[in-house]
This record gives sequence, structure tokens and C-alpha cells, in this order.
Amino acid sequence: MEIRSKTETPKESGKPQKKAAAQNGAVDKMALAARNFPNLAKNQQVIDQLFNANKARIEQARQLFVSQKLAELKKANDSLEKEVAELKEKLVVAEVTGGVKQISVPKVEQSAIASKEQRTKEPIAAAAPQKSQEAKVQPEKKEKKATGGDKAAAATASDETIDIGRLDLRVGRIIHCEKHPDADALYLEKIDVGEAEPRTVVSGLVKHVPLDQMQNRLVVVMCNLKPAKMRGVESKAMVMCASSPEKVEIMEVDPSAKPGMSVVCPPFVHRPDAQLNPKKKVWETVAEDLLVSPEGIATWKGHPLLVDGKTHLVAPTLRNVHVK
Repeated sequence: MEIRSKTETPKESGKPQKKAAAQNGAVDKMALAARNFPNLAKNQQVIDQLFNANKARIEQARQLFVSQKLAELKKANDSLEKEVAELKEKLVVAEVTGGVKQISVPKVEQSAIASKEQRTKEPIAAAAPQKSQEAKVQPEKKEKKATGGDKAAAATASDETIDIGRLDLRVGRIIHCEKHPDADALYLEKIDVGEAEPRTVVSGLVKHVPLDQMQNRLVVVMCNLKPAKMRGVESKAMVMCASSPEKVEIMEVDPSAKPGMSVVCPPFVHRPDAQLNPKKKVWETVAEDLLVSPEGIATWKGHPLLVDGKTHLVAPTLRNVHVK
């Protein structure tokens, strides 16, 4: 029994020593942590400062990048808007030169919509007597036209041949010219064509003829095109020009010509329509053969156009191009 007790004693005595050593190690670690804590806290503070500083720089760089991109996009957008506006002006000029009618789109106001709705709510029966009255009046109008119509109009209606003789070309003098208030590429002119009042004419000549050269200038105008609104202004004639894709020149006449003198083209009979019917395409058909000759004079199918049957229409420099 004594031998067993002696062998068990060392084991039992080693346990407290290990426990004490473990406790001492934990104390040492805590002491080490306590000693290093100020440094760790300081390092963490430095890290936080660096992070916040970089975060501010990144945000500043982001804002700068966004503002630069927005400026670039705005510049590109402004450039595109300018290009679109220029293309629109060129389109208007091309359409005006080609005789295409310009229609201004009105703004629809709420009051107009309301009045339209009120009109639609009115009884339909009230319109029936008016229609019957119109039906009675119409035959009378037709009879008046048939009996008291203008002889020249009747002659024009009976003549369906399309040639230069159906155009009402006259000498005119520009008595006033200014830029169109709503279109930078258009001129607004007052032209004396030998009538009681000058005609208002809109021309796409801003990029081709300086304003000072438009004033008091003799021109040839076509007076029987159907009036067309161009950017809100009704144009009642068209200035005849020699035209190429790159250049446009006003056709010149002899200085002795007077406003109102007719431009004719023998041997074709001069019998201008009162107003050309757009559906019959008279002007479009005639325009195909209305050219400036190699000598610089206006011709139709090789025959020269003459002011008052005497003098030519001349293009200053253009040759072998259309007159329109």
C-alpha cells in the first residue's frame, strides 16, 4: 500500500503547476495586449483617416468625371441640334426651290379643344337645313361660272398642253428685302411685278446672295404658282434662279426692263394659267427642260426666253444647270 501511494503522489502534485503556468501565460498575453493596444488603436485611427481621405478623393474624382462627361454630352447634343437645325433649313430651301408647299403646324390650345368638343355636342339636326340650302345654292354658282366666267380662264381650261407658255413669268423689282423672322436661310421680299401692290415673296437665298445685293434688284419671278406659307409667311411668287448643288444665282435681265414685263419663249404661245394647278404638275413638267445654255442664257427645250420678246435672261457664271 505504501508503494502505491508513493507512485501516485507525483501525478497529483503536477496538476496545480500546469494550471498555474496556464494562468501565468494568459496573464502575459493580456499584459502584452494591454501594452500593444495604444499602438493598435493608433494604427486603426491612421487606417480610418486614410480610408476617409481616399473615399473623399474618390468621390471628388467621380463628381469631376461625371461633370466632364455631362459637359461632353451637352456639347455633343448642342452640336447635333445645330446640325439638325441646319439640315432643316437646307430642306426648307430645297423644298422652296422645288416649289413644295410649306405648311406651318399650329399649336393646339386647350380653349380650341374645348370649343371643338362643344361644337361636336351640338345637335346634328341643326346642320341638316344648312346642307339643303347649300345644295340649292351650288347649282346657281355653277351657272354663274358657266355664263359669266372669264374668257381667259376658259381658254386655259380647254388647253391641256403643258409647255413654257403656261407660266406667268414677269420682270419684278425687289423694293424691300429682309431676313425671314423665323428662318435664318430665307429672305422676305416685297417685289413690284407691275400690279397695284407689291407681292410678298419668300426665297432661300441667304447663303447665296448678300442682303445688300437684294435691294432694288431686277429679277424674274413666276407669278402663277399657288401661294404657299413658308414658316408662317405666305409667298405669292418665286424668284427664278440658276441652280446647282453648290451654287445659286439670280437670273439677270437687261437694265432697261420694267416691272410687269412678260417673259415669253417663242414659238410657244404665251397663255399663262391664272393659277397653276399643283395636281396637274405643270411647273414640275416644264422645269425639267428649263435650263441655262452653254452661252449662259435661259432656254426651254433649246428656245431662249425673252423679256418683252426682246432681251435674254442671263446667268452670271453658271452654265448647263436648271433654272428654278
